[in-house]
Amino acid sequence: MSFERKNIAQMRGYIPGEQSVVEGVIKLNTNENPYPASPLVADTLAGIQVGDLRRYPLPTADQFRKTAAQIHQLDPLNIIPTNGGDELLRLAITTFVDEKETITVTKPSYSLYPILTKIQNCSLKEISLSQNFGLPNNFTDLIKKTNAKMCILVNPHAPTGSLLTMSFINELAESFPGVLVIDEAYVDFVDPSEKYNCIPLVKKHNNLLLLRTLSKGYSLAGLRFGYGIADPSLIEPMMSKTRDSYNTDYVSQKLATAALLSQDYAKNTWDKIRWSRQDLMRRLADLGLTPFPSQTNFLLTQVPEEVDASTLYNQLKQKNIFVRYFNEESLRDKIRISIGSKKENDVLISSIKDILGK
Repeated sequence: MSFERKNIAQMRGYIPGEQSVVEGVIKLNTNENPYPASPLVADTLAGIQVGDLRRYPLPTADQFRKTAAQIHQLDPLNIIPTNGGDELLRLAITTFVDEKETITVTKPSYSLYPILTKIQNCSLKEISLSQNFGLPNNFTDLIKKTNAKMCILVNPHAPTGSLLTMSFINELAESFPGVLVIDEAYVDFVDPSEKYNCIPLVKKHNNLLLLRTLSKGYSLAGLRFGYGIADPSLIEPMMSKTRDSYNTDYVSQKLATAALLSQDYAKNTWDKIRWSRQDLMRRLADLGLTPFPSQTNFLLTQVPEEVDASTLYNQLKQKNIFVRYFNEESLRDKIRISIGSKKENDVLISSIKDILGK
């Protein structure tokens, strides 16, 4: 006899990227930052005393909220700290979407969105991207027809790396009657020439919720710390009603604050990743693979038919190089490669050359 709720029993759980404890594995499959967190983060960690852990942390992580608000030129009431960006997604759905109400996402997109939708027993409407992974021209009309309570868009997009403009998001927030969640997990890697910055829009639209994480741009994937940016009318019910009482721990609050205070250091790593992104695109293209233009720290890469993406993925894995393969429609002939360090990228290119016999 199963005690699971019916909708839970019928669903499939989220499948994360492979992890490995084997020495020497090159992990280019989960979009981690190849550079360590800042020296200030290291110093802060070294200064934490075990006695500090006997008391509960500040439930509202006030120092982090103040720091984030200063950096983004907002009020702390615009900020909610969360246990990774994924907790923010769960909080938003739990707080704002009733069972049977509809959540709209694109297809393909971050595979956790459908999972969280099913956990809440909501209806999911997926709008397919074009062959080149662009939004349909009538996307705004399509989401209106779904009568969705929430729309979740990852921008820059995963797994393709493409970027929606600030003006498009502004127009969408104006026309969409529900909660618009923009998952900006990879926003730190956007080329500054794009002049992309949606933070001012939260002062204009009370239905816009931006997701940020310290996992990618701040090299803290192992810490599990994220935050939301929105009008206080969206933040307050999540902070006071649906959030776990102590959802971020003492150590995480200290290190996350130190990471945000290390803006110059973080921006330097973003610049290096952008340079490596362009270099890796060129080197993959020279081997006959076709990376899609990307504003993230990964490249979705078309694999020639004669090679087969699944085979290339497995052969790289045999060489202790992990990349990501998605066995789903429109992605089966592609692999996703995280931007690694120069040494890791060199080994990747050398291994692909060996596999292809070039």
